[in-house]
Amino acid sequence: MELYYKQTSYIRGLTVMRTKLRQRSSVAALRRRRRQLLRQVPPLDRLLRGSLIERYKPCGKPGCKCARGPGHGPKYYLSVSHYGQRPQMDYIPQDYQSQASECLANYHRLRQILDEVCAINHELLCRREVL
Repeated sequence: MELYYKQTSYIRGLTVMRTKLRQRSSVAALRRRRRQLLRQVPPLDRLLRGSLIERYKPCGKPGCKCARGPGHGPKYYLSVSHYGQRPQMDYIPQDYQSQASECLANYHRLRQILDEVCAINHELLCRREVL
């Protein structure tokens, strides 16, 4: 009995990264790259998962300029999704918008670093090297 699986884009992305690693990198170069990546890890107390959404909302007053335009704003909301639940939206005051954006960017950078470190570790294991 043969087993088949469908490859997702995430797996495909790691496969492509692994293929590039295998084609041109020595073990020393892989370990050097892994050390470089680990030095780039953002501060763990400055991470935030989710998306920052910019909204413009009308106030409802018929004579207000927002009735003819996009609305009052921008207002910022942090949207965080959890498996099996609806996304949670929390208001972020404008004073905290840049801080929230920085923390969100740190989270995305950390995910990229982890993906690449995992691909390097996988390649090292496939070459029967000590991690």
